Amino acid sequence: MFPELSVTVRTVLETYANVHRGSGYTSMVSTYLYEHARGVVLDQLGLDRRRYIVVFCSPRQAEQLQAQLPPATCRTLSSQDVGLPLGLRAIAVPSRALPRGMPLQPGGGSARLVGPGWVVWAAAPDRFEAGTPAVVNVIAFARALRLAKDAAAPSEGAALGPVRDAVSPPGEDAVGEQAVEQRSARDILRHDRLDGYCGPQLLAELRKTLIGQRIPVPTRGGLKPFVNLDNAASTPTFEPVWGAVQEAWRQPEPVRRDIVGEAKLICAEVLHAPPSDYEVVFTANTTEAINLVAQSLGRQGADVEPVVVNTVMEHNSDELPWRRLPGVGLIRLPVDRDGFVDPAELDGLLQEYNLQHRHGGQRIMLVALSGASNVLGACNDLAQIGRIAHRHGARLLVDGAQLVAHRAVDLSACGIDYFAFSAHKAYAPFGTGALVARTGTLGFDPAEHESIRASGEENVGGIAALGKALLLLQRVGLDVIQQEEQALTARALRGLAEIPGITVFGVQSPDSPHFPRRAGVIAFTLRGVMAGRVAAELAHQGGIGVRSGCHCAHMLVKRLLGVSSRLERFQRLMVSAFPHLELPGVTRVSLGIENTPEDVDILLDLLGRIARQPRAGNPFRRPNSSVKQELHASARALASRVYA
Repeated sequence: MFPELSVTVRTVLETYANVHRGSGYTSMVSTYLYEHARGVVLDQLGLDRRRYIVVFCSPRQAEQLQAQLPPATCRTLSSQDVGLPLGLRAIAVPSRALPRGMPLQPGGGSARLVGPGWVVWAAAPDRFEAGTPAVVNVIAFARALRLAKDAAAPSEGAALGPVRDAVSPPGEDAVGEQAVEQRSARDILRHDRLDGYCGPQLLAELRKTLIGQRIPVPTRGGLKPFVNLDNAASTPTFEPVWGAVQEAWRQPEPVRRDIVGEAKLICAEVLHAPPSDYEVVFTANTTEAINLVAQSLGRQGADVEPVVVNTVMEHNSDELPWRRLPGVGLIRLPVDRDGFVDPAELDGLLQEYNLQHRHGGQRIMLVALSGASNVLGACNDLAQIGRIAHRHGARLLVDGAQLVAHRAVDLSACGIDYFAFSAHKAYAPFGTGALVARTGTLGFDPAEHESIRASGEENVGGIAALGKALLLLQRVGLDVIQQEEQALTARALRGLAEIPGITVFGVQSPDSPHFPRRAGVIAFTLRGVMAGRVAAELAHQGGIGVRSGCHCAHMLVKRLLGVSSRLERFQRLMVSAFPHLELPGVTRVSLGIENTPEDVDILLDLLGRIARQPRAGNPFRRPNSSVKQELHASARALASRVYA
């Protein structure tokens, strides 16, 4: 049954995107498949879909959630039960039994709306699935359950064994499967059919292997090739990465362990984090990685009152975890209109707290900020910030989710103590992330540290994907990638400047001296049209996938849009009463290495036509289009094939 599972996952990868808040066809399909997987789990367990909710999480997150639930409340299925190294747990729990208030692991997607001193939490299960979930792994797991059910006797609980036999490595306990070649971890991760290429040539060849490239999607004008401009949310993947995952899934346990070790060496190599100075801890995503640092900080006893400094432009993954720490203060530095921190202001703040002791026993222990903003694309000078932080005895954490696949990163040279990132934003969407931490800076006892390590390393396929993707990016050259993406960004900014009614946020001109510090993320508004409607029109008219809303950076987006404190209070009230209400936001285009000048031109042409369309009626109302129904029908049809 492994071939059937492989075909399923390959199909899912053709339409993969981040779930829940995307406007394009792929996001709609991925969301449908992901949410459908919850029903598959409940069917497997024989539980009522009206009474139970399924939460997908990592092994460690599952332990933490189960500890909060009344005894014998939940039922759990593990990816280990089906012989797949996915690092996944599916917890089925009565909806009324889920804990309320702040989740143990807050971050991206766990909040509906955020203000400086308050949070409107998302409904379950989103509140307990912080960060981007392991979408592909979840669908693979659900498909494996269906394969087991088809192969097993119909009695309850008899469905797991056959799948374990079907997907476990031949030579161990698989029955009737063709033997798989056993290769070394080094060969799996470091060698592929593109070995003879590097630099721009490798980039050109790699683009040819993009899975799901130009898939036809429904639009008002019929089927058109899909244009993915939503790379800041999640990236697609390439055949060599998918190949490494398939091999990792089917290797015996000793080779799987070697894959994990080899991937750690690759992370250290690519990020310039010598193993003598740093440790690599694999996690579920960036959110889990930053929460680990927050939990560690909260447990480190000290004679001072610890304070964390971050900025007003942080993603919720690097903002909400710091709020849950009792006795830890939080200061948010402002940024300028382009998204850059004033180093002198940071230096002055550190002097006040750590040198002049003007705030009693409070000391800034950590500076935590994004390497690249997911809204403004601003890349702050990490080396300068690292020097300032260390000069005053503070450590530096960098949220590298928007940085690692787009710019070269040197942890040692920049003095970065913690670097958190996700593989799904680096062309490896198989449910893993990483925390690269300076040795000795994580304050967990040995037993808990081992539990954290084991939880992340269970997802061997995801780790293999991350290692393979990072090596490919390194072989292309992050300098080459930066040049390519900056050329596309300049093309987009020049074109947007010519469209009436468009307001771009962040560095607006390629001629600006700050342009080299802008990544390929462009957020904008169109006068008189809600961001969600702009995104929907791009999808429905042109088959273009973008993202709209607040992008888990609520405080920054509200500031960009000039939302007053009075309006903010009203929004909080409305969101609490009407959870599905669409709020003002920005439309975001984000570029990746698969994009071309033609993609940018298609976007600009359609945006120009949208801007010139006459508009009547309520600007908050989304267009009533038959395309939306066609998109839903297509998603349902794909789901029926995937879960057949």
